[in-house]
Amino acid sequence: MGSSDQEKFASSKLKGKDHDALHLYMQEIREFPLLTAEEECACARKVQKGDRDAKNHLIESNLRLVVSIARRYQNRGVAFMDLVEEGNLGLIRAVEKFDPERGFRFSTYATWWIRQGVDRALMNQARTVRLPVHVMREMGRYMRESRRLTQSINHEPSISEIATSLDKTAEEVDKILKLREIPTSTELPVVKGSSRTVGDRIEDTSLEDQDDLFLRDEIFTHLSEWLDSLKERERKVVIHRFGLLGEDEMTLEELGKEMGITRERVRQIQLDALQHLHDVLERSGYSEETLF
Repeated sequence: MGSSDQEKFASSKLKGKDHDALHLYMQEIREFPLLTAEEECACARKVQKGDRDAKNHLIESNLRLVVSIARRYQNRGVAFMDLVEEGNLGLIRAVEKFDPERGFRFSTYATWWIRQGVDRALMNQARTVRLPVHVMREMGRYMRESRRLTQSINHEPSISEIATSLDKTAEEVDKILKLREIPTSTELPVVKGSSRTVGDRIEDTSLEDQDDLFLRDEIFTHLSEWLDSLKERERKVVIHRFGLLGEDEMTLEELGKEMGITRERVRQIQLDALQHLHDVLERSGYSEETLF
């Protein structure tokens, strides 16, 4: 199936602008049965051999997953059905690249690509002022460093602290961060209630070339291995704090309540885990920023 055919396939599921569009769409996709792990693997192997029917079958059986993920991004300036459509294109990409021999459930792998599609929709459609790509990347970098410093020094860092950490001048950092005052979607939470914004993930969603997509796929291949190198508590904290493996992001308070420990203890576990992952990623030839 060519690129245009794939887009038509996803778009054909989303016809109609009226209030009943979502209801009708949900009725239609509920007719597609979910696959067992065994059926999923068998179908994916056929896809690898070029079986178009198997490809459509795997796509259709996971359309509800796209809706589930898209719901987390509602009310962010983009029509819900547009989010679903972009998520569907991410799903198609996941079906094309999925390797059943790696041991992941397809839904876990597909979540990565669906989120990328939804992020792209937020970036491209919700922004009221379009900033140059290099400016957006710098803003995302500074905001991410601000978040990292907040975790390590336990207070919101000043412009000077961010600049020192990044080997930049305070004037350079201040100039870029002041652009956040302009209404853009970079300040919209990527998930309702999340502390992470579209700006935090700009570098991920603005990279579109094949090398970047290959790197993203390669990283996912090793993700479970890296997470398994953590202690059980550390693994749980990292997965839920950063929304990995299809899990929802959780605040320090939420995780503390679920685990029966204090917010500060969760923060310490997260710092220990990130330090361990930093070392593991470095030995593997990646940086921590590659993953988060």
